[in-house]
Amino acid sequence: MQVLQVEKLNKTFKGGLFEKDRHVLQDISFHLPQGETTGFVGSNGAGKTTTIKCIFDFIRPDNGKIHFFGEPLNSKSKTRIGYLPERPYLYEFLTGMEFLKLHWNLCFGLTQKDFIERAHEALKKVDLFEARDRRLRTYSKGMLQRAGIAQAVLTRPDLIILDEPMSGLDPDGRAMVKDILREEQKRGVTLFFSSHLLQDMEELCSRLVVVNKGKIVYEGALPQFMSEFQSLEKAFQVLKNREAKNV
Repeated sequence: MQVLQVEKLNKTFKGGLFEKDRHVLQDISFHLPQGETTGFVGSNGAGKTTTIKCIFDFIRPDNGKIHFFGEPLNSKSKTRIGYLPERPYLYEFLTGMEFLKLHWNLCFGLTQKDFIERAHEALKKVDLFEARDRRLRTYSKGMLQRAGIAQAVLTRPDLIILDEPMSGLDPDGRAMVKDILREEQKRGVTLFFSSHLLQDMEELCSRLVVVNKGKIVYEGALPQFMSEFQSLEKAFQVLKNREAKNV
């Protein structure tokens, strides 16, 4: 079963008076098999965040098809998805528990009786249980990132999508996030997370989707990618040389 299918996604941002239109995404197509961990990797500005925003309909693509669990995104399928944006905005006047309660209430069909158990479970995973009654304005940058991850795993989703989840974390924080993702892997969750660092992918992913200048340049097994290219830098150089030959 394909948990997520993206077909021929295109997005162009219109230029200003003296600016050219920017073709940010060009025929983006990939899929996420159930239970697999897929890394979405590319250099900064390659189109990763724009792709994810289009997937969730935060910005409208020019065209393309997107299906979650075999159907277009809807209120029911949203409950099965955990998501952390690249730059999450957390209401600083809320406590950790209140922040999770807000997101719980936004989900379709969840019962209130399960909230306390799930919230405590999520906060313990990210080592924020002792800070659950503190206002978010008192959290450090790393703590805020972990609070965002707690929100993403709160409902025990079937699919978790994280945009640059290691951003702003120290080595201990990065190790904690990786441990959390490994726990979700054991639970059979389908994971999809973006990064511009291949090292993050090597430890966790079985598959890669590689994007460069708004185009998918590789989709498949991570070991196959590593055996062919060894690094992102080498991969992009090889692809650049191929493009030059085809011009």
